[in-house]
This record gives sequence, structure tokens and C-alpha cells, in this order.
Amino acid sequence: MRFLVVDDSSTMRRIVINTLNKLGQHECLEAGNGREGLEKLQQGPVDMIITDWNMPEMTGIEFIRAVRGMDGFASVPVLMVTTNAAKDDIVEALRAGVNNYVVKPFTPDTIKEKIDAVLTAK
Repeated sequence: MRFLVVDDSSTMRRIVINTLNKLGQHECLEAGNGREGLEKLQQGPVDMIITDWNMPEMTGIEFIRAVRGMDGFASVPVLMVTTNAAKDDIVEALRAGVNNYVVKPFTPDTIKEKIDAVLTAK
């Protein structure tokens, strides 16, 4: 599978990518914000997007809404990994098109469970 990891923290991108690698997923693109994420999507298809919410230039919610409006990407699974834990935030993310939601900090097992849940529901 090909993943796109979008987070303004290079450390968090590295943590997510290392987690994916441990899960046997080695094809990962990365972007520092939603605008960069959209540019990466123009370079070819991805099988799943993992994005943060709070980023400069374009938030994760704005990014997801843009992705959902793009030809060929409307059904790409999206996992949001964020510090936003309020119920209203989770509802907003789901309405924007997120398939599942992880609150930081997380464990590799949590990421695996959420990815599996998204792929099973697909």
C-alpha cells in the first residue's frame, strides 16, 4: 500500500512512517501541510492518507475537504491523527470525510487497529 503522511511536525511524520514500516508498509510519501499534501497527490495515487489537523497554510480539515472534491480521491481512506480530542472535533472531522480518528499520543497497535478498521469498512 502507498501511504501519504501529512503533518507539520517532521518528528511526528517520522514516528508515523516508522510505525507503518514496522507494520510492513514501506511505501510512504510525506508532506508538511495540506498544500504540500495536495501536491503529493498530483504525483500519483495513494491507498491511504494519514493527516494531522493543526497545520499551517492549510489545516487537516481543509486538506480533507479538498481531497474529497478531487477526481479519483473522493474514496481514498483518511485517518486523522491529532491532539484534538473533543467530541465536537471528532464529529467535524467525520463530516469532512475522515474515515477514522486517532488522538495523540498513540501506540503502534492503535494505528494498526485503526488502519485495519478503515480497510475492512472500505
